[in-house]
Amino acid sequence: MQTDAIEISNLQKTFGRQPALDGLSLTFRRGERVALIGQNGAGKTTLLRCLLGQYRYTGQVGVFGLDPHRDRVALLRQAGYVPQTPPPLLMTVGELVSFALGLNPDCRFAAIEEVGRHLGLGLRALMGQTFSRLSGGTRQKVLIALALAKQPALLILDEPAANLDPAGRGALFERLRACPAAVTMLLISHRIDEVATLIHRVVELDRGAVTVDRPVHPQLAPTFAGPRGLAVAE
Repeated sequence: MQTDAIEISNLQKTFGRQPALDGLSLTFRRGERVALIGQNGAGKTTLLRCLLGQYRYTGQVGVFGLDPHRDRVALLRQAGYVPQTPPPLLMTVGELVSFALGLNPDCRFAAIEEVGRHLGLGLRALMGQTFSRLSGGTRQKVLIALALAKQPALLILDEPAANLDPAGRGALFERLRACPAAVTMLLISHRIDEVATLIHRVVELDRGAVTVDRPVHPQLAPTFAGPRGLAVAE
């Protein structure tokens, strides 16, 4: 079995004349849990969106051997994604759930409902409501439930807890820690204390380039002694 989940070579993405990713090359192994850190505008979200086929780019990207553009539907069946800002979808929650179930035929409504319940979300009561009219925290919980319930091989999480209350944040990270070891996880978070015991590796970006790429030392992680307050192994 291929041991690398994601292979990125000389990835470049510009917006106008401004480079967002500048010749980025990275490899993520299956089952790795990686925190992507860096200042706003460093290229973190752009990288995740390239992996999902949302942006055009130059360079080479492979996700489980799939091309994010050519094989996007097949890729999305294997990936769960939680964006930093929930999109302003005009469909109802029920329509969104039906769309997700259609894309992932092995997923079941009961699984989505169970994850939502763990997050403090009563999904059935929301089915007729317009997604964009829900509170930010409720929208985020719906998207998290959809992403986790499908049991994806790859989880891409862009500040997933940003809109959650403390109980919701705790429930989210409890679920993430319980994910099977084979799940590959890429996680953007500005609160390193929440993810330090969850991740295996930290990658810091600055102006679209890698400035730090080190494994996390599991015994020292609670001390938060390394870059951006995260303990790392030498």
